[in-house]
Amino acid sequence: MINTSPITRVGIVGCGGMSRHHIRQMLKQQDTTQITVLCEPSAVELQRTSEVFIEHDLSAPPSVSTLEDMLRDYADALDAVLIITPHAYHHDQAAACLEAGLDVLLEKPMVINATEARSLIQTRDRTGRLLVVAFQGSLSPQIRTAARMLRSGELGKILTINAMTWQNWGALTDGSWRQNLSLSGGGFMFDTGAHMLNTVSDLAGEDFSEVMALLDQHGRPVETLGVVAARLNSGALVTLNACGEAIPSCNSDIWLFCSNGIVRTGQWGEHLELQRMGETHLQPVEVPHSMGAWDQFRAVRAGQLENPCPPEVGLRMARLYDAIRNSAEQGGQPVHL
Repeated sequence: MINTSPITRVGIVGCGGMSRHHIRQMLKQQDTTQITVLCEPSAVELQRTSEVFIEHDLSAPPSVSTLEDMLRDYADALDAVLIITPHAYHHDQAAACLEAGLDVLLEKPMVINATEARSLIQTRDRTGRLLVVAFQGSLSPQIRTAARMLRSGELGKILTINAMTWQNWGALTDGSWRQNLSLSGGGFMFDTGAHMLNTVSDLAGEDFSEVMALLDQHGRPVETLGVVAARLNSGALVTLNACGEAIPSCNSDIWLFCSNGIVRTGQWGEHLELQRMGETHLQPVEVPHSMGAWDQFRAVRAGQLENPCPPEVGLRMARLYDAIRNSAEQGGQPVHL
């Protein structure tokens, strides 16, 4: 069934806390968005999500417990899906939705390794459907503006990149699926820290050639501490620092030192500052208003915007994390990509 109306009919796959955040944003746009079906095996999470619709004086849409049920019963009534599930499910779920003829907005991290990333890109190419990865950094006007400035050459050559992220993640996620390696694919560096890895990869605009990493589980099932020293293909040096055992907090800081300027931003694109050659301090950079993940996805579907975070970005980040994990398993030995 072809949808000829301006309303995008979307199915929500996964109804946890982050899903409810997205749903609240979507419900502000009922003239352009229709949440058609929910897919969630947990009755508790479904009830919590239903309450979000009640908050907006709406009835919750119908629900199913498996993706197979959703695609069998609702694929013809959908234009797209938003997938917000544990990381290990992303590849198979996104591939199934693409194969069913649906466009996909996929929460981060895209997949758990580079092999899955390449597979998903092949599925995207074969089906001709749209796949956008919901990394807030890559979708932010701050990171898109910084990337354009860096690519234009106006700031000269990237010399070094220094990035860090910190949160009381270990305590916050204790006992959850995020500390179950078979579901999460990694610890803090691959969860909250995935934003840092992605944004640095996006800003760098090139692949890494060498990675050395040390990870520490701090007594937990997955890593919560990590330090990385790396080199880009161009020769620029990169340091990444992830502390998931910080005091209650959640923040990030990313600095790029170039031959003609200094850029400071954050992994979510929460700010953007620039100091050019000859200036004495950083100054805020004005950027367009953020459209948000769902609005950008709709704009890309409508051909109004180039995909700001395609699966190729997810592949670059996956290759980086694969190398980090590989190096850490060898006690910090260099891994050449």
